[in-house]
Amino acid sequence: MEQPIAVTRQSFDDWMVPVYAPADFILVRGEGSQVWDQQGKSYIDFAGGIAVNALGHAHPVVTAALVEQAGKLWHLGNGYTNEPVLRLAKQLIDATFADKVFFCNSGAEANEAALKLARKRALDKGNSSKNQIVAFNNAFHGRTLFTVSAGGQPKYSKDFAPLPGGITHTPFNDLAAAAEVINDHTCAVIVEPIQGEGGVLPADPAFLQGLRELCDRHDAVLIFDEVQTGMGRTGELYAYTQYGVVPDVLTTAKALGCGFPIGAMLTTDELAKTLGVGTHGTTYGGNPLATAVAGAVFSIINTPEVLDGVKQRHQWFLDGLNKINQQYPIFSEIRGGGLLIGCQLTQDYAGKAKQITQLANEEGVIALIAGPDVVRFTPSLIIPEQDVKEGLARFARAVARICS
Repeated sequence: MEQPIAVTRQSFDDWMVPVYAPADFILVRGEGSQVWDQQGKSYIDFAGGIAVNALGHAHPVVTAALVEQAGKLWHLGNGYTNEPVLRLAKQLIDATFADKVFFCNSGAEANEAALKLARKRALDKGNSSKNQIVAFNNAFHGRTLFTVSAGGQPKYSKDFAPLPGGITHTPFNDLAAAAEVINDHTCAVIVEPIQGEGGVLPADPAFLQGLRELCDRHDAVLIFDEVQTGMGRTGELYAYTQYGVVPDVLTTAKALGCGFPIGAMLTTDELAKTLGVGTHGTTYGGNPLATAVAGAVFSIINTPEVLDGVKQRHQWFLDGLNKINQQYPIFSEIRGGGLLIGCQLTQDYAGKAKQITQLANEEGVIALIAGPDVVRFTPSLIIPEQDVKEGLARFARAVARICS
């Protein structure tokens, strides 16, 4: 048998397109909320693959679902349906406002489908000028040309002009500003209940409720991007239920597959009719392997035990982070919901979020940033209390180093 190719961190620089700047170690194994690198060093995982590994690493039930389905049927193509995809669709429909589901491979693809649906709906109604999309500053909706244009962060889109037109950005949480641009030419409004990449900024309930009213008034489609907030991340299955606002379309991905690539767009019977046979599609979306895994994930997360546990774990993190901040006053605000937590750095430490996470790596804990001034935590929804305590102790050592 041929020996595997030897790899080091230098191999990334030698062989990979340099769109990432990964840490200087390579992780090789994970179990629960801990991971280990090539040298055997352990890390507490507070990043969860950017809110993806909602059940940690190598969860036995999810692993068993993957192995079982791998022995049956991996892929068919969408000229044929399959059992796992239909069962997962029913799980999502039964648990949400939705009547219909479209499966794809990522959050970007789910948002792409949602935006295409909104434009086609207006055109089908005979209104070719109703094609304007309203989005929000500092949003993030994906990396395709359409979704990166909808995201309100020019640093991700400016190098790829000319960008798709007809997209207007307005300040997040500013209903008056939104009301000025949402009109009868608006086909869709796309919004995150909590802006994740934009700094872990929760929407005000009145803001989302106002967007719902504006969309109803102008016959626009309200799209909730719940790629990061969905699947239990905030302590509810989907965050929209906390706001008393029901969107027309919801996009979900990340934790839906807990690391296996899958995304979905959820919508109503009425809107689903917009996308008839051949109007949209995907090669891999809805394949039996991905949907079998996601079905197992869904059956675990959509339980009172896990969802209530997220709220309990939120308090563990809040208590621990506040204690760190009392000793080393480095954060001006700790915000978010459930296990999507953002720590805003004070002016004295502005721009140092990445440096803090790099020091955290050295201390044996993995955390994220949400822009240069926010440290972000998106751990497993079932992370044990001992791992929270140990991870925060390691993080405290990193904070002490930045403050020294």
